[in-house]
Amino acid sequence: MKTLVLNCGSSSIKYKLFDMTSGEVMAQGGIERVGMEDSFLKFTDKNEEKVTIKRNVPNHEEGISFILSILTDDKYGCIKSYGEIEAIGHRIVHGGEKFASSMRITQEVIDMIVECSEFAPLHNPANLEGIKAIEKILPGTPQIGVFDTAFHQTMPDYAYLYALPYNIYEQYGVRRYGFHGTSHRYVSRRACEFLGVTYEQQRIITAHIGNGGSITAVRNGKSIDTSMGMTPTEGLIMGTRCGDVDAGALPYIMKKDSLDADGLSDLINKKSGVAGFTEVSSDMRDIEREMFAGNARAIQILKMYNYRIKKYVGAYSAILGGLDILAFTGGVGENQWTTRAEVCKGLEYMGLLFDEEKNKNERGREVVLSKPESKIKVVVIPTDEEYMIARDTQAILKENKN
Repeated sequence: MKTLVLNCGSSSIKYKLFDMTSGEVMAQGGIERVGMEDSFLKFTDKNEEKVTIKRNVPNHEEGISFILSILTDDKYGCIKSYGEIEAIGHRIVHGGEKFASSMRITQEVIDMIVECSEFAPLHNPANLEGIKAIEKILPGTPQIGVFDTAFHQTMPDYAYLYALPYNIYEQYGVRRYGFHGTSHRYVSRRACEFLGVTYEQQRIITAHIGNGGSITAVRNGKSIDTSMGMTPTEGLIMGTRCGDVDAGALPYIMKKDSLDADGLSDLINKKSGVAGFTEVSSDMRDIEREMFAGNARAIQILKMYNYRIKKYVGAYSAILGGLDILAFTGGVGENQWTTRAEVCKGLEYMGLLFDEEKNKNERGREVVLSKPESKIKVVVIPTDEEYMIARDTQAILKENKN
């Protein structure tokens, strides 16, 4: 069974083609700058060589058509015809309270995704463009929506509600939804498979740390709390997002800088975080280099960044009633040893014994970083959201056949 996974952003389309019989990734790549000048497709060919093809891609339909033409191309392709693709799995960012699991795309589901678009105006409309494009290019091909927010729908109400007037929740749906759910679900389950323990009997904290970052508390296979809120702005310090901040400071800043709502949103989402504080970069590799070079603000932001992660680990250990597994993932979690070391430092009182020497030499692969005698297992698990989407797609098709 060949499944194509699509992740359509506002100006990008990422894809992976899986043979789900073997689990093989047959093709992967992405288009950047959709709807802009100098758009291009980057992918890995059959010989594991990186290929870039420049081409005007005015919209998502043209982009997906371009991707499909490459998949069936005599030189670069891995399938002979579009008909070999049995299903399409789509990443959908925001499902609100409407979706607690992945769903087969129907008109009713599309209408509900549209309703959730006000919560994710940059993402959901682009996700819908991908769905519409497939309807035109591959009519009748089953499409499955996998929602970033779905995994967190198991949170109890006392974890997801805000202490605002209750009618604001009732009328506008203002509450914690959480994001990165597909990643947290994959990493928490894969960590247990890797360690050889039962998923439904573990207390797990998954730390998805990258340009965007979130932490989730998973008890017995279910998300019970997560750091992102109604939007991805809440929680950790991120590349350009501020994370947790005193809500009372925001109207103060608005008055001082004469900002409207759009201006404030731009400030906290695009001009804050690591990039805004340092005025250097949103890329943590750049910040780490600046830290080692003695840049005072880079040193300061890294202290803040790591402190915030550790604070959430401590808080979530408390609500879990203890901790069995701490799993790092995402670009920073998988590759930046200094952050992992700082987060785990001083947690010996919890029974976490960290192997600092081993940690320094590990990047981007599944590995245990705690000492054998540690009560808490610390692991790195590279995330694979696309595989999770493909797996959900296959499962839903099987359900529909039965």
